[in-house]
Amino acid sequence: MPKSLISSGLFAVLALCLPLVAPHSARSATPASAPVALEGQVSSADEGAMEGVLVSATKAQSTITVTVVSDAKGHYSFPASRLGPGHYFLAIRAVGYELDGFPTAEVDAGKPTTANLPLHKTKELYTQLTNAEWMASAPGTEQQRQFLSNCTGCHTVQRIFQSTHTADEFQQIFARMSTYSPGSVPSHPQPTVGSAQRGFGTPEQTKPYAEWLANVNLSKGDSWDYPLKTFPRPTGRATHVIITEYALKRPEAQPHDVIVAPDGMVWYSDFARQYIGSLDPKTGKVTDYSLPLIKPGFPTGTLDLEPDPTGNLWISLMYQTGVARFDRKTKKFTIYPLPKEWQADHTQESMVTPTYASVDGKVWSNNQDTHETLRLDVASGKWDDLGTVKDASGHAINAYGMPSDHENNLYMLGFGGTDVGKLDAKTGKLVIYPTPTPYSRPRRGRVDGDDNLWFAEYNGNAIAKFDAKTEKIAEWKVPTPYFDPYDVVRAKNGEVWAGSMQTDQVVRLDPKTGTFVEYLLPHDTNIRRVFVDNSTGALWVGSNHGAAIVKVEPLD
Repeated sequence: MPKSLISSGLFAVLALCLPLVAPHSARSATPASAPVALEGQVSSADEGAMEGVLVSATKAQSTITVTVVSDAKGHYSFPASRLGPGHYFLAIRAVGYELDGFPTAEVDAGKPTTANLPLHKTKELYTQLTNAEWMASAPGTEQQRQFLSNCTGCHTVQRIFQSTHTADEFQQIFARMSTYSPGSVPSHPQPTVGSAQRGFGTPEQTKPYAEWLANVNLSKGDSWDYPLKTFPRPTGRATHVIITEYALKRPEAQPHDVIVAPDGMVWYSDFARQYIGSLDPKTGKVTDYSLPLIKPGFPTGTLDLEPDPTGNLWISLMYQTGVARFDRKTKKFTIYPLPKEWQADHTQESMVTPTYASVDGKVWSNNQDTHETLRLDVASGKWDDLGTVKDASGHAINAYGMPSDHENNLYMLGFGGTDVGKLDAKTGKLVIYPTPTPYSRPRRGRVDGDDNLWFAEYNGNAIAKFDAKTEKIAEWKVPTPYFDPYDVVRAKNGEVWAGSMQTDQVVRLDPKTGTFVEYLLPHDTNIRRVFVDNSTGALWVGSNHGAAIVKVEPLD
């Protein structure tokens, strides 16, 4: 889905050419409610008053966009605490609809402004579909549709369905894609060094998928011969939310992991370039810190960003080898590269786990290429290679996510299959637990205050919990199909959050009742890490392909 015109120069020019919406003098905020800065009705000729329309406001010259959602009566309102006086550009998100014109609003101090927003049916529905809606629309088997989830780490699936490639051309594309590193996007592909490492299988294995894609794209005509399906707009509790987006100063930035420090500063890792950055959410100011280039000619970018018990940050360096520690006071990096004799063309440290390093002075990492488990002694700077660990039966687990428990034992999430492993830090014993759903593809997760592991089942479309006492795994299926959660975190209040790479949503689960609330985000938002700031209850995520950091604040 194209980025909102809010951030485009074209939008700014058109908006400035249109008349402003005048401040509304007939209504003032009631004493029983919070003061309102901007409000109005959202409606269309087809539906009348419209619930579940996301309304976004961006102040002129600002990098911060605030979004609210219309209620069951089609009414939306921005609290005065979120919109200061000034000139604002307005935008909406409601699949199947577009705004009439390019509305703006002039917000004055002390009195609400009214901007009613009439919508009309779009003539280009295909430009508004999420990845998941495309997957739901395409005729085919579940296995074929789920194959598309391998593509969205680098780009949307819209570009696939709009393409005119034949089956043979898709085979060539698969071969080329297998040479790109995970931090690649169409505007910045990063080939790996040496032979192809990442891929979807042999040509014989991928041929059926190539033929299927050539049947559902535009290679045989100018339009799709199947209806485009859309998911319902938010209703009820899903409309009780305020969403704030902070644009990063580098438009090419890929904020993969986003976390909040105890002082309220927000930090992010850049999946494609040698930076980590900080955001002051009070001002929107972004500060980037450059990491050294350790291996020239190799792909750049960082992935996992984790705090240690002292409050310093650790970053996995991917193809640049090893991990780094960032001192938040001195703003200096300490690099811990792998020994040169351990490094090959595709050596990749995707994870770093310093969470409970105070227990034994050890920080966990991995070589994603060979699926070896690595451990760093922080005091000496020496690495220990545990190899490809196996359980008593000789079964190994190819871990992606690697959270640790309070004793610094390591959980290993087998993204390529069904298993979750637990590695005893003292004895080296590995115990493997299969998930109830076959081929669930456990991806990333966190250990809660009770030492239970909460994790995402990417292919299982579920949130899962491993109970450390009973050693049983429970699952909660996400209501929206193809949500495909990447990461899961439990908040202090017991609720559990996850984000999607396919639906532009985050979900909030009450595990006691099994109730989900699904919050739609204003823009195409490829979400990886999810982080809850327990001091405020807000969820923070990165828009990995949108160069923005997003805060989600539920109002109930």
